[in-house]
Amino acid sequence: MSETIASPSTRRLALEKNVDIDALARKLGRTTIGPEDISGTVPATATAAPAGDTSYWDVDHSQYGPVTEEPLSRFAQVAARNLAAAQSLIPAVTHHDRADVSKIETLRKAWKPDAAARGVKLTALAFHVAALARALRAFPRFNASLTPDGQTLVLKDFVHIGIAVDTPHGLMVPVIRDADKKGLWQIGAEIADLASRAQARKIGPDEMGGASMTITNLGGIGGTAFTPIVNPPEVAILGITRTETITVWDGDTPRPVPMAPLDLSYDHRVINGADAARFMTHYCGLIADPRNMLA
Repeated sequence: MSETIASPSTRRLALEKNVDIDALARKLGRTTIGPEDISGTVPATATAAPAGDTSYWDVDHSQYGPVTEEPLSRFAQVAARNLAAAQSLIPAVTHHDRADVSKIETLRKAWKPDAAARGVKLTALAFHVAALARALRAFPRFNASLTPDGQTLVLKDFVHIGIAVDTPHGLMVPVIRDADKKGLWQIGAEIADLASRAQARKIGPDEMGGASMTITNLGGIGGTAFTPIVNPPEVAILGITRTETITVWDGDTPRPVPMAPLDLSYDHRVINGADAARFMTHYCGLIADPRNMLA
C-alpha cells in the first residue's frame, strides 16, 4: 500500500498523467503530494518531452481558482507561432546602449511652427528611422537575410524600415520603403499615416513585408531596457524605451543630458558582438548630431 499522502483527485490526476506518485514523493523528499506537484512533472515513463511538445503545459487552472478563457485571434496565433520559432531557432544577443537626444529635441522645438504649417507631427521616431536607414547603408551586413539553410547571406540594395505598432488586435509591422532616400518630414508623415491605418486595420499585406530591419518603440509607454525578438528573415531589431536624463561630467562639472535607451537584438550567426558595438556607436553618433542626417 502506498505511504504517500494524497487526495483522491490528486491520485486521479497522477493516474491520468502516468506519474508514479510514490516515486515523485521520494524524489521531492516528502510524504505529501498535491495536484500542483503532479501538474509540473513529466510522466514516469518518459525521459524528456519531444522538441516542440507543449502537452505537459496543459494544466487545469480552474482547480486553483476562478478563470475565464479568451480565444486568441487568428492574427495573434500566427504572430505567436512566428515569435516562438524565432526565439527557438535564432541565437540572438542583445546589445544595450543609449544616445544623446538633446540636439534632436532642440530641432523639434525649433521646427514646431513649420511642423504645424505642414500638418506633420515630427516625432523623435522619425529621427530614429532616418538614422537607422543611414546606419544600414554604412553597415550592409545588418541589411541582410540568412537563407533558411544557413549557408548564404542575402545582402540587400534597398533600405526598408519596419515600424512595430501596438494595436488592439495585435502587433503590426508596416514598412517605410526606401527610408534612406526620404527626408525627415516625409518619414514623419508616413509614420503617422501607417500607425493610424494600422490601428484601423487598413494596412495591406504589401505594406508589411520586406523590411531591412524593424524598430520597436516603447518610449511612449515606459521602461528602461528590454530584449526585442529578432523578426525573421531580418537579422536584427532595434528597441527604444523612454528617454531619461543622465548626468554627464564635463571635467568637474555635472551636466544633465537626455538619453534614449537603445536595445539592439541581433542574430549571432551573422553578426558578432564587435560588429554590433560598432553599429550602435555609429547609430548613436547620428542621433547625437542629427546634422549628419540632414546632409
